[in-house]
Amino acid sequence: MLAGGPMTQPTSAQTPASDPVLAGFRASIDNIDAALIHMLAERFRITKAVGEYKAKTSLPASDPGREERQIARLRALAEDAHLDPDFGEKFIRFIIDEVIRHHERAKNEA
Repeated sequence: MLAGGPMTQPTSAQTPASDPVLAGFRASIDNIDAALIHMLAERFRITKAVGEYKAKTSLPASDPGREERQIARLRALAEDAHLDPDFGEKFIRFIIDEVIRHHERAKNEA
């Protein structure tokens, strides 16, 4: 059973805002969105430390080999999870590009 109780059809008096099934789905989506934001924040806290370490030790801001391995690994995970692997790749590439930008900034500030 999904959040919000059994699947029922909204009555003609219900609107999307008052539909309890839809409200349950939306509450679940809101919780997942909050968890995603918190997980991304934690990921960026860690990658910030990596960027500072790379800057301090004169390592390059990006590691194309690792990035490609990560993308391949996450595409496989996406497929296993029945998520479009192209979407998964776009999502992780966006994150990787942002991390590299932060690493380059840390390098320039060092």
